[in-house]
Amino acid sequence: MPQISAIVLTLNEERNIGRCLDSLQGVVDEIVVIDSFSTDRTAEIVAGYDARFIQQKFLGYIEQKNFGLTKVSFDHVLSLDADEALSPELKASILVVKSNFECDGYFMNRLANYCGQWIRHGGWYPDRKMRLFNRSKGHWAGTNPHDRFDLDSESKAGYLTGDLLHYTFYTTEEHLKQVENFSNISAQAKFDKGIRSNALKIIVKPIARFVRGYLFKLGFLDGYYGWLIAIHSARATYLKYLKLLQIQRSA
Repeated sequence: MPQISAIVLTLNEERNIGRCLDSLQGVVDEIVVIDSFSTDRTAEIVAGYDARFIQQKFLGYIEQKNFGLTKVSFDHVLSLDADEALSPELKASILVVKSNFECDGYFMNRLANYCGQWIRHGGWYPDRKMRLFNRSKGHWAGTNPHDRFDLDSESKAGYLTGDLLHYTFYTTEEHLKQVENFSNISAQAKFDKGIRSNALKIIVKPIARFVRGYLFKLGFLDGYYGWLIAIHSARATYLKYLKLLQIQRSA
């Protein structure tokens, strides 16, 4: 039976890392934690598990995950963030394909928990991600902070049942803090790719983002938190294009 290495990225994840590592037990054959020099109890908690703990200055979301691929022992990799965990159904699904990997990479649905509520609309579910793959058949790509694993053109992809549970934010203040941080990263990444902003984009794109998530993607069915998510997503889009315009003007 092929062996699986798990890669988990961490930075001050004492709230989440134990749950993440617990969900990997009995599924993977190696756990490698890539830590960006946490200052909380993350290292102490990881020490209680059979896991390798590697500290690496944060290189960027995509770059950090590609760095992790160079540190594992096995070609088959299960990649998780510290605030994610395998559901029982997903664990069972992984164990089935582990006995016979017919594909080079496997997608799975990601289900988000927002302030204690599972979010199933607004474009948040199913948030399909490829997280189990043969590392020799692809690489991490995308635009920071939004990464994705891209298989080589001749590789075969499959799909796993069960959800990857994503514990996103415990408070709405945490969401707003991430919006501020991610909009900085996204604006710079877009500028580096030659994408440009203007006044029309700053006005239209946030409105379109809200309408798409709250109405077309049925975000209103998630109640109050569905409304908040749509509002914060629109704000993130507004800030991204506003900051991109500021970068343009100062370049």
